[in-house]
Amino acid sequence: MTLKQIEAFYWAATLGSFGIAAARLHITQSSLSKRIAELESELGRALFDRSAKKSVLTEVGERLLPRCRAALDLIEAISHHDDASDERALTGTCKFGISELSASTWLPRFVDRVRASYPKLMLEPQVVLTRQLERLVQRGELDFAVIAGTPASSSIDSQTVARVSFSWVASPRFARAGQTLVAKDFGSLDILTHPPESGLATVFNSWLTVHNLKVRRAIVCNSLTTITGLTVSNMGLSFLPSDYVQPLVERAKLVTLHSEPALPMLDYNFIWLRDDIRPMTHVMKKLILSSIDFSIPNELWL
Repeated sequence: MTLKQIEAFYWAATLGSFGIAAARLHITQSSLSKRIAELESELGRALFDRSAKKSVLTEVGERLLPRCRAALDLIEAISHHDDASDERALTGTCKFGISELSASTWLPRFVDRVRASYPKLMLEPQVVLTRQLERLVQRGELDFAVIAGTPASSSIDSQTVARVSFSWVASPRFARAGQTLVAKDFGSLDILTHPPESGLATVFNSWLTVHNLKVRRAIVCNSLTTITGLTVSNMGLSFLPSDYVQPLVERAKLVTLHSEPALPMLDYNFIWLRDDIRPMTHVMKKLILSSIDFSIPNELWL
């Protein structure tokens, strides 16, 4: 019985897919199946029932799974006795997810630091909305993600890595800087906002509900850059990260407004599959914590 066989069985059982498990271990699906078959041969018992369309654990497989997790936990603890020992040897591909805000602020700094410390590790970022990122992490298709808000799934762990403040912004043609919006104003406003899959939309809609506010019309767009451009073009009012829009405010492309009640702060969280015990996830979380900074200006606006 080898570590590779145990890992193959553990991830296939945990993720519920031989294909996704193989991708996570950076091997072919046939190699993963071979390792599991070798383990079954050594044990003299089938670990998966392959009679249905989707392989499911047998009773023996169900009993073996927690023991494999314990063995992998022990190996991880040994490897982290000296964090630097295995971290320097990180190789393969790291697939992770971020929002458009992350991609246009701190992502280049993070990539530079990974390249400097782990030159053999390939990065594959995906930029999509929060709820989709959470589903991809849950299915094992992403190693981790940084999302706006908190994850909804109990199979995912999270750690807050940043807190972002938001401002109401508008074209100078729409309003004067410093104007305060009150409850009665919102009923006559067109708000440029994000789709339901966005963590920003979730927070904003909750804010409206809590304060019993309604807007005249919500113009939905899944691109932060497009929402910003439409706001500059006086197509509506929007709520955007304060630091993100500051260069445009300084150039008089936008003005910031206040509201009563004020907009909430939003936590950004590093999320990963609860059963993911690989050193790479541990290392990437540390690098994210040292790299993340949403006040870094968008290079396109400098």
